Amino acid sequence: METNKVKVKIYGQEYVIAGEKSREEIIQVAAHVDTKMQEVTDAAKAAGVVPSNIAVLAAVNITSEYFQALEEMEELKRMNVQLEKDAQHYVQLWDESKKNYMDYKEETQAIVIQKDELMNQLKQKDDDIQKLMNAAESARTQAQTNMEEVVREIEGKCKELENSFFDLQMENLQLKKELDKYKNNNG
Repeated sequence: METNKVKVKIYGQEYVIAGEKSREEIIQVAAHVDTKMQEVTDAAKAAGVVPSNIAVLAAVNITSEYFQALEEMEELKRMNVQLEKDAQHYVQLWDESKKNYMDYKEETQAIVIQKDELMNQLKQKDDDIQKLMNAAESARTQAQTNMEEVVREIEGKCKELENSFFDLQMENLQLKKELDKYKNNNG
C-alpha cells in the first residue's frame, strides 16, 4: 500500500504524519488528538490547575477511550456470537416448523383423500340403500298384487264352492224329496 504524508496541526504545532491510511483518516486522527488536548487544557483551566504535560494527559484520555472501545467491541463480539447462536436456533426452529408444516400438509391431503373416498363409499351405500328400498317397494307392491290375485282366486273358488255346496244342498233336498216320495209310494 502507498504511504501518505499529511501536514497536520495539533495543539498549535505543525507535524508531518506519514502512514498507509488515507489522507482523510490521518487528518481525522490528528483532529481527534488536537481536540483531546484542547479538552484537557480547558478542563485544567476550569479546575484552576496548570497542566504540566498536556500531551500525556490527552494520551491517557485517548487510551482510556481506546480501552473502553475495546471493551465495547468485546461485548459486541460476545453479543454477535450469541446472536449467531440465536439465529442458528431460530433457523433450526424454522426448519422444524417447515418440516412440521409439510408433514401437516401431507397428513391433511391424506385426510382429504380419505374423506373423499369415504364420501364416495357413503354415496355408493346411499345408492345401494335406495336401490334396496326401491326393490323392497317393488317386491311389496308385487307381493300385494300377487296376494290380491290369490285372494280373488280364493274368493272365486269360495264362490264356486258355495255355489257347488248350494247346488249339492238343493240336490240333496231334491233327493230327500224323492226318497220321501219313494218311501211313501212303496211303503
